Amino acid sequence: MTTWITICDTCKRDDWDEATHSRSHGEDLAERVERQAEGRNVRTRRVSCLMGCGHGCNVAVQAEGKLAYTLGRFIPDDEAAAAIVDYAELHAQSETGQVPFKQWPQGVKGHFVTRHPPLPHTGD
Repeated sequence: MTTWITICDTCKRDDWDEATHSRSHGEDLAERVERQAEGRNVRTRRVSCLMGCGHGCNVAVQAEGKLAYTLGRFIPDDEAAAAIVDYAELHAQSETGQVPFKQWPQGVKGHFVTRHPPLPHTGD
C-alpha cells in the first residue's frame, strides 16, 4: 500500500508578499519534500489548494484503507520536509495509518490539523 504525501503548492504563509516572494511557500515546501522523498518508501504529488489557507503550508498524508492526516503551519525548510517524509514512512509501515505519538518526528508535533477515517470498502 503506497503512502502519498500531497503537498499544496499554492500555500502562502502570513509573511508572503508579492514584492519579496517570487513564488508561493507551497512551491518551496513541495520541492524540499520531493527531494527528501527520493528513494524512500513514499510518493509525492502536488495539488493547487488543500483549502487550509489559515494553516499554510499544508500537506496530506494518506493511503488506501488507512487513516489520513492533514498537517499544516510548516515553515518551508529542509527540516520540515525531512520530518514530513519521516512521518509518512511511519504511516506507510503502520497497518492502520496510526503512528504512536512517541514515534512522531519532532518536526511534525503541533502540526496536525485533521484526521480522516478511511473510506468504507465499496458495497459496505
